Order: sequence, then structure tokens, then C-alpha cells
Amino acid sequence: MNRSKLIWGMMTLVGIISLVAFSFKPKKNKSHAMGRPNIVFIMSDDHAYQAISAYSNKLTTTPNIDRIANDGMLFSNACVTNSICAPSRAVILTGKHSHINGKVDNVFPFDTNNVTFPQILQANGYQTAMFGKLHFGNNPKGFDEFKILPDQGSYYNPDFITKKEGNKKITGYVTDIITEMTLNWLGKERDTEKPFFLAYLHKAPHREWLPAERHYKEFVKKNFPEPSNLFDNYENRGTAAKTAEMNILTHMNWAGDSKITPENMDKMGLKEAHPYDKRFYNMTVGRMNAEQRSEWDKVYNPINEDFMKQYPKMSKEELMRWRYQRYMQDYLGCIASVDEGVGKVLDFLKANNLEENTIVVYTSDQGFYLGEHGWFDKRFIYDESFKTPLLIKWPAVIKAGTKNTQMVQNLDFAQTFLDAAGIKAPSDMQGESLVPIFKGQGQKFRDAAYYHYYEYPGQHTVKRHYGIVTEKYKLVHFYYDVDEWELYDRMNDKNEMKNVYNDPKYAKIKEMLHKKLVALRLKYKDSEAIDKKYLTKYLELEKQGKIWK
Repeated sequence: MNRSKLIWGMMTLVGIISLVAFSFKPKKNKSHAMGRPNIVFIMSDDHAYQAISAYSNKLTTTPNIDRIANDGMLFSNACVTNSICAPSRAVILTGKHSHINGKVDNVFPFDTNNVTFPQILQANGYQTAMFGKLHFGNNPKGFDEFKILPDQGSYYNPDFITKKEGNKKITGYVTDIITEMTLNWLGKERDTEKPFFLAYLHKAPHREWLPAERHYKEFVKKNFPEPSNLFDNYENRGTAAKTAEMNILTHMNWAGDSKITPENMDKMGLKEAHPYDKRFYNMTVGRMNAEQRSEWDKVYNPINEDFMKQYPKMSKEELMRWRYQRYMQDYLGCIASVDEGVGKVLDFLKANNLEENTIVVYTSDQGFYLGEHGWFDKRFIYDESFKTPLLIKWPAVIKAGTKNTQMVQNLDFAQTFLDAAGIKAPSDMQGESLVPIFKGQGQKFRDAAYYHYYEYPGQHTVKRHYGIVTEKYKLVHFYYDVDEWELYDRMNDKNEMKNVYNDPKYAKIKEMLHKKLVALRLKYKDSEAIDKKYLTKYLELEKQGKIWK
């Protein structure tokens, strides 16, 4: 065979092989064809789902956060495993329940031996960044860049711990600063050759609520509708609801929360609701510079003066209503700046052709009471605390405007992000990937969620409890210094006002839920022995004076 024939034969063979290879090349779905998705994880602190207009516009409007639901999926039964800040964040990062990752409450330290999903993403080629509130640990693992608030952080002129610039104080309003950091990284520091994971984490609307100037001037003029059970007397419920210390009238701070100045408290003879009441005011409002404080006083001094005139004649009912309005004005005012920041980030993604293959998540570290049952704060398995907002868009995969009622949890974020990135999750993660739900294939997703709260005795005195929640029912066991069970019909008692545990009509349902609860405790490796272990450690810390009450 001469050389020309040999070359021609080889070319023909290569062509045939190429044609065969092309013919059997697996088809890629749209997202895979575009490469691994970017992930923008937006989390606020204590943002109640009731304060997002995609869920309800009764209290306020959040047009930019709503854009995520309009372009993606709204989850109406998203929930947490443990409704308290730092433990919730630990669950999100590790994909493991609190009793497994070790961060059961705000007192116990986070075990840095835990492997977090950002570490895994980073090791698999993702560029990673975090800006805002982490709440625990000053050196988060798995991030190429971070600028985080120490502990709770401050609303005005906040301090930041940074990876590359040391500690720094920045003049301005915290929500705006975090947004500017995020946009700067997206626009100037991001490696455009890599997929990225960006954690955009807000302090707002965490207590003590200080809105931006542009918003408090607007929101103090507003009047908000009251929840139907603002004056709940906790009939038909157990000891836990009756003894919790989170009532707006009796347990909210006058200075730190309602913004009655310490000087005016003394003039009126108002006693501190908490030993740190006045101190909180001085720590928060006291961070303002002269210009900021001048504008603040122009608005809040008249509120103080008006209240001082009204107070001697006010009934307890009138006081409760006044304090509820003050609470909502500042709380919802804080959310307004969060919504503006979310809009700016969404606009950047769209303007820079990043929208189609970027997963955008908006959530909170847990729910929050906005006067329901007369309460503020969280901690309970009851809905306003247990449920968390969750809105997710991923145009390449999620159909716009879809809604989901399944029992998804913050436990699921780690495995979801790893699955979306094509990375196998560690076998000890306990969540479930939401990617099948995104694709409309989540029929076999979990039918019940497990919950466990540990921080008692402690602030707000919410008793220790664990339970199981399905779309229809909720079974709860309060333990430690009580032994009480509660059962709620979530379809027919949406405000959870009546415990039907001893109602004969629910006997079969109760039996079924007890069996499911036992199975979930086994599945997630929780037990009475583990409860006792953490309780013993907690009581030791209490003796050492390390429990903040």
C-alpha cells in the first residue's frame, strides 16, 4: 500500500470513529451544556415569611425578593431543624442535624473539624466568597474571600473581620455595606473563568432593629394590621407556651427594642425588661456618628415625647398595641433595605449575562414571630418560628412561577448545591437534594420533617422539645422539666391554637405520628442518650456562668 492510500485510509477510519463517537455522544441538558451553575445564597437573619409579599402582602411589600419567586419556585413548607441562629447556620453549612454537627445552641462552640459544603465546592474548582453575617467563627473554611461581621454585628458603622485586610470599621449602614461588598466582588474580584459560590448574608432584620435613615423616616408613619391572636391567652396549649418569655408587652426591651431612651425610661419609672435593656440601646444607637444621630433624634425624640404624654393613661391593651406598632415599624423598616440590596444583586446578574445559569436562593436562618401569640423571637416548633422563607430561581432548570408545599429543610441546602454542581455529597450528610424538585421530579421527597430545640434553661425560657411535622400534622414532645405532648392539625388549625393530642378523633393519627417520630429519631441518629449528653454539658456551662439569660 502506497503512502497516499495509507493516509487516506487512516483519515477515513478517523472519520468513521468520529462519526460513531458523535452519534453516541450523550445529550446534555441545558444547564450542563452551560457548565456548572453559579450559586448565590442570600440569607437574612430572623426574616419571617409573613414579611415577604410573595407569601402575603398584609404587612409589607418586597418587590425584589418576590422577583425570585416570580422567576423560580416558592416553597410554602420550608422549615428548619432547630430554630435558633448559630445552630441553623451550622446545619446549613454541614448538611447535618445539630446533634451530629455539635452546634446544638448558641452556647456550644462550632466544631471546626466539620467539613462544610463551601470547602467541597472550593476543592472542586468553585471560587467562593462570603460577605455579611456568619455569627460564629472568625475564619470560615472554604472561602477564597470573606468579610464578615463579628458575632451579631452592628447596624450602624459596623466592624468587619476580613480575610485579607484585617479588622476594619466601615462608616455607613450595614445592609448597604454588605451589598456594596457583594457587588464589588461580583464586578471586580471574581474569576470569570470559574463557577462561583457567593454567600450574601444580612444582619437585618435581627434584633435590636435599627432601619436605615431613608426607611425609618418612612416606616414610623405607618400603621400595621395586628395578627388575630396578638392577645393569645394560651388556652388549650401546654406549659411551654404559657411560660415562654417572649411577649411583646412584658418581655420586649423598652430602650433596646421600643427605642424609649434610657433617660426617658427613668423619668417614667419604666423598669428594664432585661438587665441589658438600656445597655443594648447605648450599644446600638450609640454607634451612630454625630450626623447619623442628629437625623435619628429628629424622628425618634418626638415618638418618645408623644409616648410620655400617653403612657399614664394607657391600658395594658393599648400598651401592647403601641409596642406592636413600634416593633413592626423598625422590623419592617430593616427589611426594606434588604429588599433593595437583593434587587441590586439580581440586576447585576441580569446585566452581566449570569442570570440563566445561576442558582439564586433567598432564605432566612429561621422564622420569626411578628406578634402571633403575642410573641417576638423564634425557638418553637410552631409555624411562625419553624417555617422559613425559601425562594429559589434557576432559569436553566426551574420553571418560573412554580410553588411547592413539600417538607424541605435547611438541612437540604448542602446536598442541593453539591448535586447541582455535579459533586457527590459525603455519605454522612443527612439532607436531601432539592434538584429533583426543581425539575418537577420530587414525588418521592420526604413526607415528614424532624425538629429538635435544645436551649433551655436559657433566654426566653422556651422548653426543650423535639417533634415531627408533615404537611397535615405536627406532633411535639416537650421534655426536661416537663413531659408533655402536643398535636396540631395544620390544615384545620392554621394558627395552632388547640392541642388535640388527647382528642379521641385523632387517636389513629397520633399513633401513626408516634411511629414515624421513632423512625425519624433512628434515621437521624438522635436519642434520649444524646439528649442527656448535651443537657449535662449545658448544665455544666450554666454552673460556670456561661449561659446568657
